[in-house]
Amino acid sequence: MAAVRELTRGQGAHPVVEAVGTEQSMRTAVNITRDGGAIGFVGVPHGSGTGLDLSVMFDGNIALRGGVAPMRAYIPELLPDVLDGTIDPSPVFDLTVGLEDVPAGYKAMDQRTALKVLVTN
Repeated sequence: MAAVRELTRGQGAHPVVEAVGTEQSMRTAVNITRDGGAIGFVGVPHGSGTGLDLSVMFDGNIALRGGVAPMRAYIPELLPDVLDGTIDPSPVFDLTVGLEDVPAGYKAMDQRTALKVLVTN
């Protein structure tokens, strides 16, 4: 967090994207957002508690917006490019499993040893 404050001359960042989904990553996003800034969160957060001090967001006039990405809306446009090799999605995935190992892929995501699992046949 100190690096962000240093890079922004003590102001913090105006736009912040939280894309990890943990309580700690949301806390970090709040702490590096400048007064009047905005945090966008992507995907479904996990964890049981909020752990956020909402007064920090209120006092800093920090906006929070987010939701589930509408991935199905992008499939018709992007899937052909993935299938023909124009787009290489492999940098997004940190674990590859075969169809028979899908339960292991879910387990890895649940244990946070993998974030994005590619299933191959």
